[in-house]
Amino acid sequence: MKLVDDIEVGEDEDFAKMFEESEKQNSKERIATGTIVSINENGALVDVGQKVEGVVNIKEITKDGKCLFEKGDKIDVMIAPSSGERPSLSHKKVKQKKLVQEYFEKHGEAPEDLVVDVKVISVKRGAGFVLEDQDTLEFFMPMGLAYLKSEGAVGKRIKAKVLSVDTNKNSIIISRKAIVEERNAKKKEIIEKISLSDEPINGIVSKVVSFGLFIDIGGVDGLCYFKEISHKGPVKASDYYKEGDEVMVKVIEYNKEKDQIALSIKQCLPDPWVEIENELEKGDTIAVTVSNFESYGAFVDLGNDIEGLLHISEISWEKHLQKPQDVLSIGDEIEVEVMELNVESKRLRVSLKSLQPRPFDEFSKKFKPKEMVKGKIVSITSFGLFANIFPGVDGLIHNEDISWRDQIKQKEKYKKGDEVDVKILNIDYENKKVSLSIKATLESPLDEFIKTNKVGSIVTGTIKDFKDFGMFVLLTPSIDGLVRTEDFGPFEKDDAKIGDEVEAVITNIDTTRNKIKLSIKKLEYQRGKELLNQVNDDDTAKFGDVLRDKLKK
Repeated sequence: MKLVDDIEVGEDEDFAKMFEESEKQNSKERIATGTIVSINENGALVDVGQKVEGVVNIKEITKDGKCLFEKGDKIDVMIAPSSGERPSLSHKKVKQKKLVQEYFEKHGEAPEDLVVDVKVISVKRGAGFVLEDQDTLEFFMPMGLAYLKSEGAVGKRIKAKVLSVDTNKNSIIISRKAIVEERNAKKKEIIEKISLSDEPINGIVSKVVSFGLFIDIGGVDGLCYFKEISHKGPVKASDYYKEGDEVMVKVIEYNKEKDQIALSIKQCLPDPWVEIENELEKGDTIAVTVSNFESYGAFVDLGNDIEGLLHISEISWEKHLQKPQDVLSIGDEIEVEVMELNVESKRLRVSLKSLQPRPFDEFSKKFKPKEMVKGKIVSITSFGLFANIFPGVDGLIHNEDISWRDQIKQKEKYKKGDEVDVKILNIDYENKKVSLSIKATLESPLDEFIKTNKVGSIVTGTIKDFKDFGMFVLLTPSIDGLVRTEDFGPFEKDDAKIGDEVEAVITNIDTTRNKIKLSIKKLEYQRGKELLNQVNDDDTAKFGDVLRDKLKK
């Protein structure tokens, strides 16, 4: 037996034989009026004038769970030959015969193009299907005319064509095969016709699915894939159409092997990209509606099947925007600036932030160098910290401006999100950069030191470290001084070690950078100068005595 989808093709020869035997049986049946003797859950016992009563199945005399007869009622039944003692009775067959007669009187013996909508109520294995319409009129569809699988057929509704009405045999023969073959022939005819034409055709949406639309184009369904609905590209079909909508389509492909027709709606519509080519240019301001979100930005609708990309970097001057939904919502109507228009590639990029005031300009109007501001750490790099000090404005705290001492260790104490007090060191208006300092907000260890030590003072310290360019001398637990190699003078580096005590003269104090420059070379000169000052100040002392005393030392 051949199966095609839900179609099962039977053998007409087997059915003919079985049907002939069935009709011989029917010819021996007769109608009689009997009296109901009793009724139970299985059926009604009916006296039809024979030796014993016959039984009518309870299903034939009930409707919606209620029995239509009572004990003593007269009932018409069909009496069929039976091998048992009790005669075989059917009230349903009597009703069927009456309905068939009425159907015959209305439509004739061989109705033309009469299609019925019926439901399968039983399957006669190897013979065919018993079906009924909404008036409970029964039809018979031989297996060879069914194009329907037996399995799972009961309860299924189908359309079939009426072939013949026989009142003598009390039967109406129908065929689904005739409907299918006529539909296929019509489909072939329509396909051949539309395949030769490039003109738009009218269709009706028959079904809306996730991947597109099924559209009836004169009795044949074609698929309009969701990419072919709009010039926007892939869209949600249900946002555009519903079942029953009329729409113009073009046939763009017919796959004979799969028997599928591919349709396009957008090819019947004017191309909006061509329309805007001469209307828009870079720098134009346009009104749009936010239509969709992606992780990298938002799409905005121009209202004519064109969408533009509003990249997340073009939404706001705020550098730390995480997602477009933080500032926008679907349906928002906004104005944007056209950044790029490529008609050939169907690409439009727009910017929202370009129409907004630049945060740096606002910041520079409100703040000046040396002012104190609050910031939040937003980034940590090898060369320092970045702190957000104004919406859309970050400033750099260089490593050397984090602390007065041990800057790298101090930097490790900070993490993203920490709030800090900073001082504005510099505002670069041309390059739109801001330099900040944390240490400038703190008291410098040098401030206390310079109260008693000035340029020219002789100080004593211990060697902290040697470098190619000189050595660092620890003057206090928090203050270093640098002696450059050219300022060593009589000092011999090879004869010294870290921790040795040395004397030197302060030659420069940089309070902004917390640095002190020292010189051993100038130490002898400084001492000689002090000696001369002492001689000039001592009127009673003799120069020779003083000089001799000093030389002894």
